[in-house]
Amino acid sequence: MIAAWYDRQGPPAEVLQVGELPAAEPGPGDVRVRLTHSGISPGDIKKRQGWLGSPMAFPRIVPHSDGAGRIDAVGQGVDATRLGQRVWVYGAQSYRQFGTAGQSTVVPAALAVALPESVPDQVGACLGIPGITAHRAVFADGPVAGQTIVVQGVRGSVGSLAGQLARWAGATVIGTVRTDAEAGQVSTAVADHVVSLQSNPADAVRELAPDGVSRIIEVALSANADLDAAIAGNGAVIATYASPDARPALPLWPMLFANVIIRLLGSDDFPLAAKDAATRDLTAAAAESALSIPVAEVLPLDRIAQAHSLVEAGRAHGRVLLAVP
Repeated sequence: MIAAWYDRQGPPAEVLQVGELPAAEPGPGDVRVRLTHSGISPGDIKKRQGWLGSPMAFPRIVPHSDGAGRIDAVGQGVDATRLGQRVWVYGAQSYRQFGTAGQSTVVPAALAVALPESVPDQVGACLGIPGITAHRAVFADGPVAGQTIVVQGVRGSVGSLAGQLARWAGATVIGTVRTDAEAGQVSTAVADHVVSLQSNPADAVRELAPDGVSRIIEVALSANADLDAAIAGNGAVIATYASPDARPALPLWPMLFANVIIRLLGSDDFPLAAKDAATRDLTAAAAESALSIPVAEVLPLDRIAQAHSLVEAGRAHGRVLLAVP
């Protein structure tokens, strides 16, 4: 099969290669998916960079955990009726060597989720890491119907899906953006209200939610900790999946007196039940056209280095996908 891989960590143009690799056969409980698209997430970039000193997990890595395609082979114990089924894939390169940046990938059958015919492959390839992270951030602490939720960085891949999932489930969503200019670039499908971090955001949120908000979905804990403390209602949950500072300083007393709960989210290691719930809800919401995912670039597999550079530099206004030949 044609695939992209790297044998050492480093800059994309220096380490990513494209060529022929043997196609794997599915083992017991596995399926092989013939891919049409491979989705790129920041976590894929960090693995290739050796972020925070993380080593190569395997001597050779075919990157990317997310993708979409059709099942073309099944292993022992998998229902043969799944052959030919359209699926979206998540976790393909989570604790595994060969991800979705190739013509096929082999994953446990549960990681290949049936994709309704009404949902395009490009959408399916975007659901995995950001969608499951967003779902856990929104729902890990129970239903959100009737609650007011702040999504920090609502234009991001996780933030956008978190806002849409929360609104789909009956919450009122306040999304934040970095600048006043970005405030008009958020769809009403993503957030009911948009607040710029440039313009007294605590006052703006408190005007919309005088008693504070119930949940905060946080992309930058260290940068937003003071704002989070200022807008949190009593017993609020701050669910965070990233922080610019690896050791964030927190305003203890305001958070303590508000009985704030901080939930840390590492998507590779969510409980299996949480992943299953996320895949069900993401698939259902996508089938109902409740999820809009902007795609900035769809590049051919042999331009994977350019795709990684776009994601790494944060220059793409939307998701970046690879089209698999």
